Amino acid sequence: MKRMTVALAIGALLVGGAATASATPAGAKVPDAVKVPAGNVALASYPAEGVQIYGCTNGAWALVQPAAVLSRHGQPVALHSKGPVWTSIVDGSTVGAAAVANSPRDGAIPQLLLKANPNTGNGIFGKVTYIQRLNTRGGVAPAGTCTDGAQTAVRYSADYAFWVAG
Repeated sequence: MKRMTVALAIGALLVGGAATASATPAGAKVPDAVKVPAGNVALASYPAEGVQIYGCTNGAWALVQPAAVLSRHGQPVALHSKGPVWTSIVDGSTVGAAAVANSPRDGAIPQLLLKANPNTGNGIFGKVTYIQRLNTRGGVAPAGTCTDGAQTAVRYSADYAFWVAG
């Protein structure tokens, strides 16, 4: 059931289209907490549309996984999934990461600085060192209690900026 939820969420996003990418995230005012350390240079930035999937355990909502499509000029270029992991649908390269800092946003999931840990492939994500999740909108877990075993998907959007060692 969980795989079907993710597949349906990603499928709906692919059919619905995505925003256009820019060289840097549109309107990106980067809080100090999530700035990339010196010695890294910007590689690419992609807008993402997706869902944050939450599951109910012990009467409370907890994040299960994200499911999002990153795009460039309106064309899908990568998928974002549990791990978190980003997978290029252009060249097959991947990057996983772990959050090292965050900056809260009212009514949205926090902005993040993530440090890359496993990279695979020689494509665009093969040498990524850091990832920023910026300009987040939506994606917040539902308020209140819930029934154990329930799942829900909450729409969100963000800009993901990828960095490599300079």
